[in-house]
Amino acid sequence: MRSGFVAVVGRPNVGKSTLVNAMVGRKVAITSSRPQTTRSAIRGVLTDTEERWQMVLVDTPGIHKPRTELGSRLNGIVSGTLKECDVVLMVIDATAPIGSGDQLTAERVRVADRPTVLVVNKVDASDPGRIADQLAVSSEWDFDSYVPISAQTGEGVPIVVSEIAARLQDGPMYFPEEMWTDQPEAMLIAELIREKFLERLRDELPHSLAMRIEDLETRDDGLFTITADVVVERKSQKGIVIGKGASLLKVAGTEAREELERLFGTKVHLDLRVVVERDWQRRATALDRLGFE
Repeated sequence: MRSGFVAVVGRPNVGKSTLVNAMVGRKVAITSSRPQTTRSAIRGVLTDTEERWQMVLVDTPGIHKPRTELGSRLNGIVSGTLKECDVVLMVIDATAPIGSGDQLTAERVRVADRPTVLVVNKVDASDPGRIADQLAVSSEWDFDSYVPISAQTGEGVPIVVSEIAARLQDGPMYFPEEMWTDQPEAMLIAELIREKFLERLRDELPHSLAMRIEDLETRDDGLFTITADVVVERKSQKGIVIGKGASLLKVAGTEAREELERLFGTKVHLDLRVVVERDWQRRATALDRLGFE
């Protein structure tokens, strides 16, 4: 058996979570066009019993220049993951020039000194000339393998899996072969609910939004009841998240409930309330309470 942990890294919004979902074949991480959607190290498990390997994909927050205590903690998650991983999967965006964020990520990957596969993602939305430019610039980083892909369409994804599998070393099977993520149930639920709000919120508000699961209970009749707080930083944001006549809260809550029912295969009652934790991104004690330790 060959196995290993794979750190999936890159600057914000290059498609890391979409790629992890495509590789696992199930929704492991939430996705959004908003930068900094991923706020924790989310692990997806991919196992091939015939080829006898297992890779644990660790989807990390985008590396960026932090402006808050939360941003510093997110970068710390990436640094810790790079130190502990066996292989690195670095993602860059085929639709945008290689910038300082990509260079910063590449430097951290070089310091980690692990076998590295680089993917140029979103080739379906780019053109051959720009893709060639991306490959030419990134080749200066001298990584082990370079693969143009589209995580959205699946183009090139099997090649990425093969390139990573070829770099796994002898090791144990960390998880049962039927397991596809090790996320705690409460975390999976919180992230799925947060996803439903992200695309409906503008400006800085998505960054001010957090989720806190207060209670999970399965009733005798099989109904799965979830009580959760949607946390914002200011009173003015509370009305925006609720929406006129509670419209946004109702739509996002309904979408979340329906997806949770598909995920768990049972009826779900979702009770959401919006609460204010003033400036939670900047206060260590608030971050601790919200699980960003």
